[in-house]
Amino acid sequence: MPPMTTPLAHGIEIHPPATGLADRCEPILRSVPEWFGIEESVIEYIEAIARMPTALATHDDQPIGFMTLEHHFPASAELHVLAIRPEWHRKGVGAAMLAAIENHAKNLGVRFLQVKTLSPHRENDHYARTRHWYEAMGFEPLTEFLTLWDEANPCLQMIKVL
Repeated sequence: MPPMTTPLAHGIEIHPPATGLADRCEPILRSVPEWFGIEESVIEYIEAIARMPTALATHDDQPIGFMTLEHHFPASAELHVLAIRPEWHRKGVGAAMLAAIENHAKNLGVRFLQVKTLSPHRENDHYARTRHWYEAMGFEPLTEFLTLWDEANPCLQMIKVL
């Protein structure tokens, strides 16, 4: 039996992770340039969304958010990219998508879920909110890579045990 779409309040639905959703997710990515303002990275994310399992949130069948999973090893995976349209922030969409992704990952045998985000070594209010959300969802800082992306964009790796 295929995974079911999960309905939420306000007509929001969380669709189970699927591949090939780049066309539906690209407008969401572009709606949050505060987080995704580097065109080269946006293109790389769109290519990844096309091939990686992605949970999609919709409202009246219109995409409002997505979360993409990259399965690295049998026991570990990463939230590769995620975004929610600004007007849908703080309405439970991210938590609902994370629950769908975590369920999918657990079914694959994943025990460790990681995410990389901008380190607090670079002040940015948008990413401070992002880190706060990850912490609220049970992620904890693991390590920093001050030059993984480049010196102007230090990386913080966070992890959650599923």
